[in-house]
Formats: sequence, structure tokens, C-alpha cells
Amino acid sequence: MSQRHPDQALLLEARTGSESPQGGTLAGAICDRVRTDILAGRRQPGARIRLEDLKAEFGVSWSPIREAVSRLVAEGLITTEENRGYRVAPVSRADLAEVISLRMLLESMALQRSIEQGDDAWEADVLAHQHRLGKLESSRMNPAEGEQWETWHRAYHEALIRACGSPILLQFCDQLHDLNDRYRRLFLSAHDFDRDVPAEHRSITEATLARDAVTACDLLRGHIERTGQNVLHSMQV
Repeated sequence: MSQRHPDQALLLEARTGSESPQGGTLAGAICDRVRTDILAGRRQPGARIRLEDLKAEFGVSWSPIREAVSRLVAEGLITTEENRGYRVAPVSRADLAEVISLRMLLESMALQRSIEQGDDAWEADVLAHQHRLGKLESSRMNPAEGEQWETWHRAYHEALIRACGSPILLQFCDQLHDLNDRYRRLFLSAHDFDRDVPAEHRSITEATLARDAVTACDLLRGHIERTGQNVLHSMQV
């Protein structure tokens, strides 16, 4: 039996009404695929996005293509050029610095609220995600397993703040994490880690489970800032 291409399987699920990992609609499935390609660096900053190419790649009508691209424009991952179509959003030190600052502010706010409001099930979820991520830390630079690490790294950070009780705050944190991840992953394609990231995750988890909001938030802000500064230093001025 022949295997479907991942894109075909994703679109088939959307067409038949099954939910995709992050949405369920045809436009959502296409948006997820293109977003993943941008965050992983498979679509480079400044690369042209031709709607005709997307239509041919996914084999769908114009409507879901336009909707998916509109979502990515709203997320800041694609930019529009008057009468010249679309491009993958460029990168800059100024934009990254702003993303880092906002992420430190909003994620620490969400973590503090989660520590105040989270129940035992939330604690267990945080611990489980940190444990699963920790098992993958030694293989995070292996291209064959790097995507799995990225998935669980994202899931861990989401678990930390999930109990904040504010869908709007979580939405903003999610978007900022995407923008930050794009820079981080472009940086990691040419550089090694220069600090003990697993230890930082463990320390954040320990302070969170101890309900020490001041320490946990300080550690999270430091974690975000150090990664951001490493990326900033790697970028050309």
C-alpha cells in the first residue's frame, strides 16, 4: 500500500471533517503547514510566496489558500507587498528585541496567574511535559530527532502557562512564541547551544511546582532573555 505525502494526509483529514492538530479546517491545515515551514526555516526570510504555487502544492481552491495566507499575515510571518504579492517576513534585530521583551512580560504574567490558579492536574501536566522534554534533550541537535524536541519544547512552555485562565493572554503568548522560535531555529541551524538549557527547564519546573511565583517568573524571564540575546549576538548588524 502506498503512503500518502504528509501534506495530502493533512488535507484529507481537513476535507473529511477530521480535526488537524491545530485547527480542523482546510485553511487551518494549510496555514499550519506553511507556518511550520517558515518556523523551521524551510521557507527563508524574504522568500516570495506565490499563491499559484500554494494552490498547486496543496491541490485546493483559491478560498482556503487566501484564508491561510491572510492568517499568516495577521500573525506576522508573511508580509504583503503592494501589487507584488507576498513574502516570508524578513528578520531584524529590532523586531527580535521587541519580541523578546514582550514575551518576557506576557509569559511571566501568565505563569504567575497559573501558579495562583493551577490545580493538581496542572502540576502533573507541567511535570510530565518537563520529564518528556528532558528525555529528548541529549538528541535535540540530531536533525532526525530535532523536530520531536521542538514539539515537546513548545508543549512544555504551553503547559507552564495553561492554567492562567485568560484565552486572550494565551493567544498572544502563542503568537510571540512562534515569532521567537523562528529566530531561534534559524540561529540553531548554524550554532550550538552555549548553556545548560535542560537545567534551566528543571529549575523553572521546580520553582513552579513549589508555587514560588517570584522565583519561577524570574527564571522564565532569564531563560527567554538569554536565548534571545544569543540569537541577537549571532545576527549581523
